[in-house]
Amino acid sequence: MNKLNVLILDDEKRFTEELAEFLDNSGFQSFEANSARQGLSLLETQSIDLLILDVRLPGFDGLDILKDVKVAYPNLEVIMVSAHGDMDTVIKAMRLGAFDYLRKPFRHLDIRIAIERTQKFLLLQREKKQLEEKNSLISKSLEERIERHFIGVSPCIKNVLEEALTVAKYPDTNVLVTGESGTGKENIARIIHYASTRKDAIFCAVNSSSITDSLLESEFFGHKKGSFTGAIADKKGFFEVSDHGTLFLDEIADMPMNLQAKMLRAIEEKKITRVGDTHSIDIDFRIISATNNPLDKLVEEKKFRLDLMHRLNTFHIHIPPLRERTEDIESLLLFFLEDISMKLNKPTPTLKKEVVNVLKKYSFPGNVRELRNMVERAIILNKGGLMSIDDFPVKEYDRGAISQIESIAENLNLEAHEAELIRVALKNTNYSQTAAAKLLGIERMALVRKMQKYNIANKST
Repeated sequence: MNKLNVLILDDEKRFTEELAEFLDNSGFQSFEANSARQGLSLLETQSIDLLILDVRLPGFDGLDILKDVKVAYPNLEVIMVSAHGDMDTVIKAMRLGAFDYLRKPFRHLDIRIAIERTQKFLLLQREKKQLEEKNSLISKSLEERIERHFIGVSPCIKNVLEEALTVAKYPDTNVLVTGESGTGKENIARIIHYASTRKDAIFCAVNSSSITDSLLESEFFGHKKGSFTGAIADKKGFFEVSDHGTLFLDEIADMPMNLQAKMLRAIEEKKITRVGDTHSIDIDFRIISATNNPLDKLVEEKKFRLDLMHRLNTFHIHIPPLRERTEDIESLLLFFLEDISMKLNKPTPTLKKEVVNVLKKYSFPGNVRELRNMVERAIILNKGGLMSIDDFPVKEYDRGAISQIESIAENLNLEAHEAELIRVALKNTNYSQTAAAKLLGIERMALVRKMQKYNIANKST
């Protein structure tokens, strides 16, 4: 466990100085505050594990501060101290969430024993939290098989995992995984594969948009030696390689129409014929496909076959974007900090509390992948061991829009503020309609119509 950060909040400066010196010499990291305002400010800016709080402060009741602190920082433990406490005060403090209570004057040994008792409790709580966050939501054995972590605390991401583990029990059922880029669609596909009876066979991942048109059929179905120029030997295609396993088709929406009919037949018959061959080969596989584009829209545009969509979409799993499950950001952030620091052989930095709060308001167009890249960049560049929001490359227009929108959020009536929100978004995106629409969460044409409605010019005036 890292050094315990202890904040001493007491109006007696001599008391805080002496206790801070003792704590520093005992291996703890101490912070001093001699007023409620100073103490609350330190709680906002520092990562405090334990608060030593006087019952009586000038103009404040320590029990009221205890009550507010336990609401604002539920994981913070508090030891109350007082020269005037009675049994009723002790009982009330404990009911409000204090971990311990010491009466002044006390020996340094007494406070050390109380802190060590608290430290053991905090260690158990931290280990429990790490298990819950790393839970990786998946078993350790499954985590090792997929070589990936699946982290989250939100109900929606837990539901995604539950759906994946449920469909894994049905090894012949095709699955369609949808979600924005960076949400972890391949993670889900791997979880389904390695949690199924197909786990000992291959998981073959194919990016449907990365193969040239001239090689598509050969890559998927294989070829016989001499079937075309360059075919110097027999070759198995993706379907054969995936026999008894799983074929994962990423970016399925980009598959050319001329291949879709052959894909459909292979999926329906579980048979394939290599290019240049006349004999069919029986294949046993499961298809898991992924896309960040709505297939039904592509079907309407005649860019994707309806019958193939139905074959692929036997079971549908949708992964929500990170901005719709902001409660997962902190657990992901903490995991990436620890994991990447270890891989880069660097000490794990300490985060200022503002980082999580600001990142929760960021739109994360690149989702979990973007968050991971942010953390890696921040760790590489960090030198002081303490990270603030300035270490993370959050787009300035996002941060500017957040602060301006928040300023009118107390009386947020859509009709009253819609025009102002549009102006804020346009201003903070340098009047880019596409970027402004993304910031507002609407389509660009919807933004254009609203600009016309409110007579908003697409330029700075």
